[in-house]
Amino acid sequence: MDTLGSLRRTHYAEELLNEKLGSEVTVAGFVARSRNLGNLVFTDVRDVTGITQLAFDDTTDRTVFDKAKTLKNEYTVIAKGILRERSSKTDKIATGAIEVFVTELNVLSGADTTPFEIRDDIADVRDDLSLKYRYLDLRRPSLNHNIVMRHKIAKIARDYFDENHFIEIETPMLTKSTPEGARDYLVPSRVQPGKFFALPQSPQQYKQLLMLSGFDRYLQIVRCFRDEDLRADRQPEFTQIDLEMSFIDQDDIMTINEGFLKRVFKEVLNIDIQTPLRRMTYAEAMDRFGSDKPDTRFGLELTDLSDLLQNTEFGVFANAVNNGGTVRCINAKGLADKLTRKEIDKLTDLMKKHYHAKGLAFTRITADNRSSSYEKFLSENEILAINERMNAETGDVLLIVSDEKKQTVFDSLGALRVEIAKKYDLIPPHTFDLLWIVEFPLFEYSEEDGRFYAKHHPFTMPFDEDLDKLETDQGACRAKAYDIVINGCEAGGGSIRINNPEIQKKMFRALGFTDERAEAQFGHLIEAYRYGAPPHGGMAYGLDRLVMLMLEQESIRDVIAFPKVQNTSEPMMASPSEVDLKQLEELHIKVDLNE
Repeated sequence: MDTLGSLRRTHYAEELLNEKLGSEVTVAGFVARSRNLGNLVFTDVRDVTGITQLAFDDTTDRTVFDKAKTLKNEYTVIAKGILRERSSKTDKIATGAIEVFVTELNVLSGADTTPFEIRDDIADVRDDLSLKYRYLDLRRPSLNHNIVMRHKIAKIARDYFDENHFIEIETPMLTKSTPEGARDYLVPSRVQPGKFFALPQSPQQYKQLLMLSGFDRYLQIVRCFRDEDLRADRQPEFTQIDLEMSFIDQDDIMTINEGFLKRVFKEVLNIDIQTPLRRMTYAEAMDRFGSDKPDTRFGLELTDLSDLLQNTEFGVFANAVNNGGTVRCINAKGLADKLTRKEIDKLTDLMKKHYHAKGLAFTRITADNRSSSYEKFLSENEILAINERMNAETGDVLLIVSDEKKQTVFDSLGALRVEIAKKYDLIPPHTFDLLWIVEFPLFEYSEEDGRFYAKHHPFTMPFDEDLDKLETDQGACRAKAYDIVINGCEAGGGSIRINNPEIQKKMFRALGFTDERAEAQFGHLIEAYRYGAPPHGGMAYGLDRLVMLMLEQESIRDVIAFPKVQNTSEPMMASPSEVDLKQLEELHIKVDLNE
């Protein structure tokens, strides 16, 4: 193999577009494809910005030409030559009108045949294979592009918030375990046997303490860790664009973040986001869409039928309403030909399996007939009332879920409307729907544990008019909290924080904390409030999720360089792994897999 010698790259592929024809240039990268046509050789070289075609012919120096004929996929090369117009142009690559006629070529490294082709225009490679060889997968132009765009989005965030007086401050990775919410990743202390650090789920307490330190506006693009089950948009380690501000209210935070979103969408996608963004209360979002992260790019909204059916003789509906639940319906307008009985049965199974619905009632109205799973149990007046409220017409399908637990109905129909929209292409392509969800509940009740938990975290400020309900009516308390939702996904969220130690103590009591437990876990924060605490609040974006949504990817794994898989392992490095017994002994840890 050759060395670099005197050759040094002068241009990346995309930079050649701004160079004059006839200029001498030097490019470098991996061989994407090489075509030996006898007296002609054409080689595509891939770098982080795109593809450059190298050209060799019978006028090329013989040593260089012979070397060019040996090139194979994924060889690494550096080549000097003259930039010229291509004789056969293509619009498949950005540089399809130009090429480099090579005068000097160094082959820097050979390459074995790769386990899969490094191309985007082939069938999907198995996940286990692509993740085991992630360094090869990252050479694919689409995945490479995602990582580059992630960098650009992060840079825009830093630039924008810097211009708005935010100071980037690092907070510790080794911190204290405060087990409220997701499970912590624990790190044993060697020098303090039996004690553990926790990796941060977020820098929440630190950024609040920074506001008490007088820094006024804080920014950090920070790694966070949660030991929880994975899904398409979740990883055990992830990155937040983390913000906090002092001397503000909720509107101030939302306004400055709308400015960021407007800028990042314009600079990355050339899309003009209209601000101010819509605001929708949590109650309205649940009522209309069955979700606190509604996708409003399409209809299929939920309609409440409870008042029409509370006195019906059909027990399934009446019992739900009269036991504190609800009956709700969506109208899949014009889909009767596609939503056959067989398809409805599949949706019913989905609702039962994943969302605990007892069933999915339906009425199909076609030009030929009307079929229903529930109308035979209702009176004529009840059927007419439902049809009128749902604006039911020929071609429609009415889908109804009832339950004594409202959340079950919301979860079921909220998921059902999205499932139908995706399956039958009801979502406009390449569109972005941004809105704020506000006025969240302060608490959520766990029937399993028989207690209330903080909906967001225990430092969230209640609405002023709900302060007297903190310890007497937790279910009625609202939070000064807000989420930014993009295309039906939560892209970020935050809240105004409690800055009054007495309110904070009441909040802990409402969550069932004894004074001793509150002091043990959060005494440092409570004490800090005694020395002056400005009104403050903030939010955090999931950077991985924001990039995924902006680039219209299916999973955050497609925008993370080295992601984990479903069981939280990382196939390329084969982690997690066993460690030496000596390391465990130094940490005073004994592993017994038989227990």
